[in-house]
Amino acid sequence: MTETLYRRHSVTRQDRPDGAILMTSNVPLGPVVDRTTDWLHHWAEATPEAIFLAERSGPGWREVSYAAALEMVRAIAARLLDRGMGATTPVLIISGNGVDHALLSFAAQYVGVPVVPVAEQYALIPDARKQLDHVAGLVRPGMVFAADGGPYGAALTLPGFDGLEKVASVNVPEGVTPFSDLLAGQGDVSAANAAVGPDAVAKILMTSGSTSAPKGVLTTHRMMCTNQAQLAATLPFVAERPPRIVDWLPWNHVFGGSHNVNMMLANGGALYIDDGKPSPQLAPRTIENQRLITGTIAFNVPVGFAQIRDAMREDADLKQRYFENLDMLFYAGASLPQDVWTDLEDMAREVRGDMPLFTSSWGLTETAPAAIIQHEPTTRSGIVGVPVPGLEVKLIPDDENRYEVRVRGPTITRGYFNDPEKTEAAFDEEGFFITGDAMAFVEPGNDAMGLRFDGRIAEEFKLSSGTWVRAANLRLDILIALRGLAMDVILTGVNRNEVGLLIVPAPSLRDGAEEDDGVLIVDGAEILSRLKSENAGKGSSARITRVQVLAEPPSIAEGEVTAKGNINFRKILSRRAALVDRLYDDADRGTLLVGS
Repeated sequence: MTETLYRRHSVTRQDRPDGAILMTSNVPLGPVVDRTTDWLHHWAEATPEAIFLAERSGPGWREVSYAAALEMVRAIAARLLDRGMGATTPVLIISGNGVDHALLSFAAQYVGVPVVPVAEQYALIPDARKQLDHVAGLVRPGMVFAADGGPYGAALTLPGFDGLEKVASVNVPEGVTPFSDLLAGQGDVSAANAAVGPDAVAKILMTSGSTSAPKGVLTTHRMMCTNQAQLAATLPFVAERPPRIVDWLPWNHVFGGSHNVNMMLANGGALYIDDGKPSPQLAPRTIENQRLITGTIAFNVPVGFAQIRDAMREDADLKQRYFENLDMLFYAGASLPQDVWTDLEDMAREVRGDMPLFTSSWGLTETAPAAIIQHEPTTRSGIVGVPVPGLEVKLIPDDENRYEVRVRGPTITRGYFNDPEKTEAAFDEEGFFITGDAMAFVEPGNDAMGLRFDGRIAEEFKLSSGTWVRAANLRLDILIALRGLAMDVILTGVNRNEVGLLIVPAPSLRDGAEEDDGVLIVDGAEILSRLKSENAGKGSSARITRVQVLAEPPSIAEGEVTAKGNINFRKILSRRAALVDRLYDDADRGTLLVGS
């Protein structure tokens, strides 16, 4: 790998009398376009036949060029204007990633109509449709879109959508507008596009709802356009040759829908939509898609990278194709296990003799998203880096070499849709957004080495002794220790004497298990053996003393799983309070006592 792929870290640090630390990047920020659709115009003129969007169609791909995308976007935009839509009539998108989803989104942004993409599970799972009612009541959309009127047809009939125009691409139910009708739009929309300023709302992205009801994050053109300029300044290779990704990350989430989609559009890249996912049922589809076409950048979550690694162990041709043109591997969502990092690095060096940039960053829906980025090589997982250009990071001491993180700059949301109270509470007296996350310096005294994520403060809790449990980091350690046995884990112990553990079991742990009123009775020998090893030498705040295995998986319908697929720890602990009480009963047959 050559240094043309990245810029060296260079930061300025200011230590204030109040104990806070201010950090900024010394990397200059390049030009910023006014609106996302400026990129579409540029590439439709510069490389009209280059592929912008693609999705699976039969044995191959439906591919859409930049010129064709611009033509369709302008046609759809004309239809939206014909219907009188504008800044106060958002388009609600209830299905997942797809070419039509993208075209409608950019058409709406083209003429100042916000888009509101939500998790497709809300529409597909009957008990989760109350979340759609919540979103519809909050944003009051002017149109609802679903790619397929078959699986999404029932959701389109929800009472909250009465009186709204519904649009579907295929299997169009009676009374629903075919997407092809939008493509037939005519008229000059140039003036409407020119009237869309940088501060116009392009998206309203719903938060996960892990600590409260989902909030609508106001996301402007300026936020997204600036963020791409920040990424290009720190990762210059994205602008030096058009990137290509084969990507499944959901567009209702800021990482997939803003970071990845806009990175392709801003740099004339190609986005091949992976209709697989890192789940047991859909992982084979992802592997199939990777065999058809591979990217120059690989975005994924840790479990997704682990699945790709496992597939490449058995498929030398896939390994060759995956690494040969790869500029960067980028993980997000959680810390990557070091064994996965090492295995992928070994494979890359076997194929090409060097290692692509393997990195991560940190950000939130409210930060558009990349706010801190590791933009030069490292050999360690878990490092998130230094501030992106043009952003201020304020670090407030929380403990020795541990800081609460706050951010300020042009990529930070101005607030939440129709929620002035939560908006006011989200910012401190200096206008910094209060993230609730904690960071630590990788190497105290050497700021250029960057920061590492050190937990989410809201997830931490105290034992009855007053000792703090650093829940986020402890959870990651336990997941590594229980690899192959646990799909996820939930820590317990608020105002109790000991830290306990609820396990969401892997399929192997379910085999032959007996269910007892919400708890699985399992042979816990392997669990206890691993936890005893993990506990060795640790204090009370990092030592697991008792375990239960959950019979019922976390439910998205009950809010135990967020729209991003993350565990809502508070909801599980409140909904299953009776099981937590059983966990702290030494005599309960479902409780496994770890011992010393």
